[in-house]
Amino acid sequence: MIAKIESAVLVGMDAARVQVEVNLARGMPTFSIVGLPDASVREAKDRVVAAIRNTGFEFPSRRVTVNLAPAYLRKEGACFDLAIAVGILMASEAITPVRWPRCLWLGELALDGSIRAVRGALPMVRSLSRHAGTALVLPFGNLPEVSCLSGVRFFPFRDLRAVVEWLQATGEPEPVKVNASWKPALQSAAIDLADIKGQSVAKRALEIAAAGGHNLLMIGPPGSGKSMLAQALPGILPTWRLEDALDASQVHSIAGVLNGNGLLPARPFRSPHHSVSTVGLLGGGDIPAPGEISLAHRGVLFLDELPEFRRDALEALRQPLEQGEIHIQRSRGRATFPTDVQLVAAMNPVPADTAAIPRRNVSVHRCEFKNTSAKSPGRFRPH
Repeated sequence: MIAKIESAVLVGMDAARVQVEVNLARGMPTFSIVGLPDASVREAKDRVVAAIRNTGFEFPSRRVTVNLAPAYLRKEGACFDLAIAVGILMASEAITPVRWPRCLWLGELALDGSIRAVRGALPMVRSLSRHAGTALVLPFGNLPEVSCLSGVRFFPFRDLRAVVEWLQATGEPEPVKVNASWKPALQSAAIDLADIKGQSVAKRALEIAAAGGHNLLMIGPPGSGKSMLAQALPGILPTWRLEDALDASQVHSIAGVLNGNGLLPARPFRSPHHSVSTVGLLGGGDIPAPGEISLAHRGVLFLDELPEFRRDALEALRQPLEQGEIHIQRSRGRATFPTDVQLVAAMNPVPADTAAIPRRNVSVHRCEFKNTSAKSPGRFRPH
């Protein structure tokens, strides 16, 4: 018997529909997954077998073949576990669904049958919501990040047993609480600009940069307050709106760093170490993933100790800063990630500081710190 279930996979920032086909045939008991799966998809065999048995069902002693179509599209991640498990239960006639809504199935299975949150649920749901009448079965842990989206029906579940009971009309999914009254955090920055004493010229430079969306370069001796001022910049940027939160949060969802806490409450502030690689700063890998510049989308990217960064990494920043997006193409896939960031850089003064500053075809406010005495705080000397 053959069972067919729809699921989805991320391709960059968009979702592509995937049909999960399960076939049970006579022969030696085997379990194979085809359709260009990666290692995490192939490992679903062990998770699905254990989850089905620990839920109280017998795994069929037959030749099980799972096909993920279309075959030319590379599949990665553990979001197909739930669809594969339900397809096997249907193909083996272990369950007879009383209701079968037209929906997409997303979820990673634990060995005990519980359903874990999947990475990239927000961009997948947001991409699929463009089609009217879309419904999704997804883990309960992904609900906080997608509950602000309208035009999509959600059926959240915590374990495989609850899914089976729902299909057999003996149970219902937990109610979905739509977060229609989302509000940004009251404190949107680690440091409030009003709490910084003195530095009136430096504050004025931050206000101009925030109002005009300019990039900023600060030059001054260690301990003069460059990092503290940079951390205060997100607090004076324009109001954090829901649309901005969705744009930034979907990048964090792809990277798997939302941790089930819902949308980002404030503008992101990313400060990578100067030893970061070019891939870590811009994104990439065998399967393209977002880098620090994309994780700072709609927020601030702070590069402390600017001359210590790799020259090739700094040179590669030019195009993403100008275009607001970065196109990554690798042998195993291609992706486009947003890079609408406000760049803030800091460095210590050197004898020929003007020659050491990398030239960028972007608008930059350049300010320099100068200590007037050994006891007085550092001040800006604007050029």
